[in-house]
Amino acid sequence: MQITRISAIVCNAEMRNWVFIRVETDVPGLIGWGEATLEWKTRAVTGAIADIEPLLIGQDPRDIEQCYQIMTRHGFWRMGVIGMSAISGIEIALWDILGKSLDTPVWRLLGGKVRNHLRTYTHLGMGNMTSVYETDGAQELAERGRAVVQAGYDAVKVVSIPYVHYIAPNRAIDRVGEAVDTLRAEVGPEVDIMVDFHGRPSSASLAREFLKVLEPARILFAEEPVPPENTAAMADLTRSSPVTIAGGERLIGRADFDAALRAGAFHIAQPDIVHVGGLWEAKKIAAMCETAGVGVAPHNPLGPIAGVAALHFGVSTPNHIIQEEMVGAVPWYDSVVKWPIDKVAGRWELPEKPGLGLEVDEAEVAGHPFQQEVLHTRNAVLPDGTVVDW
Repeated sequence: MQITRISAIVCNAEMRNWVFIRVETDVPGLIGWGEATLEWKTRAVTGAIADIEPLLIGQDPRDIEQCYQIMTRHGFWRMGVIGMSAISGIEIALWDILGKSLDTPVWRLLGGKVRNHLRTYTHLGMGNMTSVYETDGAQELAERGRAVVQAGYDAVKVVSIPYVHYIAPNRAIDRVGEAVDTLRAEVGPEVDIMVDFHGRPSSASLAREFLKVLEPARILFAEEPVPPENTAAMADLTRSSPVTIAGGERLIGRADFDAALRAGAFHIAQPDIVHVGGLWEAKKIAAMCETAGVGVAPHNPLGPIAGVAALHFGVSTPNHIIQEEMVGAVPWYDSVVKWPIDKVAGRWELPEKPGLGLEVDEAEVAGHPFQQEVLHTRNAVLPDGTVVDW
């Protein structure tokens, strides 16, 4: 069996262009699907896929580790997130091919099941961009949080930290505590709340002030309280705050996670399968985390193929905690891909179909061609014109 073609198909989903990858083989009808979505880097990722394709033409797609070595070594230059997203999407598609060739679901090839279903969480508005990033005020937060719980979820993530720099007014800090307390009162004690800091505080001292006001709500975790490159500050907060700290969505590959784990940078790791190198690299990272006594809650606000890949990863990974999803990102999320399971809010069951088990409607995908994504990052500017982290 040989790889004969690798192509990228772009599907616009408002804030993101989903980048689907199609890997063809010389076996009639045997193709694999992956995803390489990277916000605001669509053209760069599709270009990287085209650059990688010649390296794999003629290779056996079932030799996944060998193909990964070729993609990461034969290009000479080490890859950042753009190149690794392209590699990840291709790698996921190779697992799809392997599973189909053996008539078995991918999770069995990743070690078999360690649980019967996967717990999931979503964001405000079930992932709708405006709800996720523009909900402002305690009552609005509570109302949208209640809607998520009424939809059937028992866990919700909010992005409630304002755009800040190294310091922030006391009132801005207090408002965050009041908003999350209001949300907690609305959804009750049995629903888990996660607060995504988005790395907005530029200093550990400011992040610590926000963490203090979140303590009464007893959130499940605070995500990325400082920028990801500030490993020392992450580790300091992880040691000193009673709030559970999560991080790692912007780390790439085992080397980044090795340094973070050695530093004790977080209690919960959040590798993104679509950016770290694919399913096998994510499994290696999860094993490193398990050895260090760290659970994983993978990052995944991406498209439906990434969601299916995360499902196979989650049901086969012992230290998996909970899975992020955004199936309400656009109204037609379920139109472009037929999932291998019937999705239920807060709970995804075992997929039993071969490979990833999904079917892509290429005609429907073609109805949502590439468009410039909504540049929501432009909002991350302080009143004096200072550009800050989105």
